[in-house]
Amino acid sequence: MTPDPRVTLARSDLAADSLEGLIKAERFAHPIAMQTIAPLAALRTEGRAGAEQADQLLFGEVFEVLEAKDGFAWGQARRDGYVGFVEAACLSSELLAPTHRIGAPSTFAFAEPSIRAAPFGPLSLNALVTVLEESGSFVRVAGAGWIPRRHLSPIGCFEADPATVAQSLVGAPYLWGGRSSLGLDCSGLIQQALHACGLACPRDTDQQSLLGVAIGPAEHRRGDLIFWRGHVGMMLDDQRLIHANAHRMAVAIEPLHEAIARIEASGAGPPTVRRRL
Repeated sequence: MTPDPRVTLARSDLAADSLEGLIKAERFAHPIAMQTIAPLAALRTEGRAGAEQADQLLFGEVFEVLEAKDGFAWGQARRDGYVGFVEAACLSSELLAPTHRIGAPSTFAFAEPSIRAAPFGPLSLNALVTVLEESGSFVRVAGAGWIPRRHLSPIGCFEADPATVAQSLVGAPYLWGGRSSLGLDCSGLIQQALHACGLACPRDTDQQSLLGVAIGPAEHRRGDLIFWRGHVGMMLDDQRLIHANAHRMAVAIEPLHEAIARIEASGAGPPTVRRRL
């Protein structure tokens, strides 16, 4: 079976040393772990500005770098395994163990423990931070500044319901390759909702369609995933669907039967898979 290039750190000329003996490459090297220091960093299909965004790195996430060239780092996101190019300026060789994640849809870090201080960010849901000190209702995190305490969740403390997390992102704009509250696509919404609940989730719809167990078309309940060719949404109950979609260009809630009719009329066909986590 040919390895999936989206999640395999390999090209014909260079590959991760962990793949030696498994694939062919001219040279093997050991990836260097680096940490995202920008609020958000595009992971692109090519090492140039303006290339297609396939995924994103959130603040604090680790990127395993195999090659740095012309201002871009080529490597693999540790959290969801996606391979691509990230601007080198968005990464740091200093690795800090996260103590908390952002638990709100988004938040700012301030230069001082005051809402009037200069902001940094915004930092999005599930970004990873390292708390250094506390002052009143604020905590200072490394590399960013002072964040409202109520917007942080300790590592290992998760939300209980992915559908509730998804609902908190209603109105967020649609963005191809996005996985933040500033913009996300259909699979990015599902991934972030599951991550917030401590559930592993791959990046793309075809990968997500293997999660959980199959269910029938009359069995829908809250949290179930409904897939079309290249699209996914989550059920809020047995009738309503939440999804990031290019029709509304936003995360929106609509009756499932309306979504099915509209998507089929667009030529994308009926739902292909229904899964329960």
